[in-house]
Amino acid sequence: MNKLNILVNLPAGFFNTPALKPFFARVAKLGKVRKTSHNTPEEIQKDLAWADAVIMWSWPVMSDQLLDAAKNLKYIGHLDISQRGAKVQLAHKLPSSLAKHGWSPAVSEMALGLILQALRKTSQYHAAMRVGKEKWVSNFPIDIDPLERELTGRSVGIIGLGQVGGRLRELLEPFHCPVAVYDPFLPDAVAKAKNVTKMPLKQLMSSSQVIVVCAASNAGTQKLVDAKLINAMKPGTVFVNVARAALVDTDALVARLAKGDITAAIDVFDKEPLAKNDPLRKLPNALLTPHRAGGLMASIDRILNWLLEDLENVIAGRPQKYAVTESMISRLDA
Repeated sequence: MNKLNILVNLPAGFFNTPALKPFFARVAKLGKVRKTSHNTPEEIQKDLAWADAVIMWSWPVMSDQLLDAAKNLKYIGHLDISQRGAKVQLAHKLPSSLAKHGWSPAVSEMALGLILQALRKTSQYHAAMRVGKEKWVSNFPIDIDPLERELTGRSVGIIGLGQVGGRLRELLEPFHCPVAVYDPFLPDAVAKAKNVTKMPLKQLMSSSQVIVVCAASNAGTQKLVDAKLINAMKPGTVFVNVARAALVDTDALVARLAKGDITAAIDVFDKEPLAKNDPLRKLPNALLTPHRAGGLMASIDRILNWLLEDLENVIAGRPQKYAVTESMISRLDA
């Protein structure tokens, strides 16, 4: 096998992380590796023309001009890819792989954790005990908080049954939750196999006791959960967003939370990092995490090695396991 010129275009931190040394050693066995952190088409153009293969995130987005100039390019592996980038690469018939679903196990576990924290109030109890302000039950059962509830048997609505939503559905199985799903692209056969009920979004929002946003962010899902839907939630609902902030009308959610009759667990925000004076920080019924759902070393290691595996498959003339296809475009972020 001829040695390859391999461009790894990722944020600089990837190249300085000890846990990723085995991955880069594996890449180096295939040929010469060039490590870059280009953010624009102008920056990457020269290195792209040099490369036989690329492993990168979703930026810079490939264009006809970039790919026309990359005469040697035989493969691109993406941690993520936009709809626009996927369409261009498919049009050029360039073998491309996407390992985005490698984040899904961690994201779905975080979603489950946030649901349980919101229902059982474990974060609030921990914070209170750290400063010695916890309340102990002294008059049982009168002192029990009725808003502390169990997940078992509670109705759950999942918005978007892709990789994250699908894995979350599996994790919910032991809790015997009836699960409703809003997903216009979900085939009936898949819904039946996963034991979920397809439901219009308004009905899901007004009937579910727990709601989890897992859908992709694109032109068709901007503020998908709007003010009317947010106000349609029943009192006591737990609302979780581990997808993208753009799917939710944040102002409307803040206004509903200010009423104090629902709980939200939020991992993604319109502007990150979240401003110190953001109103969400002041709401006791808003459980906040700093965009940590998928970002585990296990996720990164899995994704990078999947992409490298597909590069090896392309070189050997084997089918890709994680190929970018036309059918997945509607589920990609814009």
